[in-house]
Amino acid sequence: MIYLLTLATAFFLAVGLTPLTIRLARRWGLLDRPGGRRQHRGEIPRIGGLAIFGGFLAANLLVWALPAAWKPATSDPHEFFRWTGLMLGAGFVTGFGLLDDRFGFGSWPQYLAQLVAAGIAIYFTIFIERVNNPFGPGQIVFPWPVVWLLTAFWYLGFINTVNFLDGVDGLASSVAAVVAVVLAIHMFRTGQSSVALVALALLGSVLGFLLFNWPPAQVFMGSSGSYFLGFTLAALGLIAGARVATVLLVMGLPIMDVAWLIWWRWRHGQPLFKGDRNHLHFRLLDKGFTPRQIVLAYVAFGAVFGTIGLMTASTMLKLLALLALFLVSAGVILWASREGAGRDA
Repeated sequence: MIYLLTLATAFFLAVGLTPLTIRLARRWGLLDRPGGRRQHRGEIPRIGGLAIFGGFLAANLLVWALPAAWKPATSDPHEFFRWTGLMLGAGFVTGFGLLDDRFGFGSWPQYLAQLVAAGIAIYFTIFIERVNNPFGPGQIVFPWPVVWLLTAFWYLGFINTVNFLDGVDGLASSVAAVVAVVLAIHMFRTGQSSVALVALALLGSVLGFLLFNWPPAQVFMGSSGSYFLGFTLAALGLIAGARVATVLLVMGLPIMDVAWLIWWRWRHGQPLFKGDRNHLHFRLLDKGFTPRQIVLAYVAFGAVFGTIGLMTASTMLKLLALLALFLVSAGVILWASREGAGRDA
């Protein structure tokens, strides 16, 4: 029952908090208006991410407040320490994201905040220290400078990928829900039942928000939501036993899209992180696909490759699956890009 309680608490709190964020956004004037990349109708509140974070945090606090006999046992003596780091890091990025929704920071303050978030995670031992050796037995253990570099790149990559993904109603929240499901299943299978509660809290809060974010959206998650989801998904992927390959399989298509965009902008001498309509989901919209079709396609893509990651124990097979994902994603992106990239915001 603790699993259902966690999921339900996060879900219903997010459902209750989202209308509150809508009212607050209208009172504070934090609204997205049509124009540039956004082609929605009317003024849409953009701080729905606060509801996702609120449902997630409250469900986690409830679990930790319950008697120990009600909760699944853990064999990790450092689990609470990492959980504390996850909550602090998530709170930090959500707060910074809210400030960005209000003031619209430039690129460098955002990268600095993301590095601070990565530093918080590293301090609380949520980092990439080792990976399975794909070419033989054992693991590859990285020296500390590499640990810092890889971990920072991991968090910055996820935060920006989710941030860029939030361009179609319901897309970022739906993809995040798929990742949460895959991680929860993996945690159950590997005996990490106590940590699975955190993934279920994330799933419940995202699903509760999605009721209002499904196309046509009544509210956007904003930077507060995309920063929170990016950081939390990155951290959970490492807390789940550094399931780097599995998480990459689920997030492969949006990650490939971001990588392609950075390469295209560099090649054409454009600012690497300037907003435009060259993202895959925008190009699919321009080709006539509806927001719901795009969301369902991304969900199906992530679910298929996430299932492959769950069913495959071999590191080499996962690398082959990543190669297949790379080829399929590249094909989709090239097909969608045939009609002139370069559409500015």
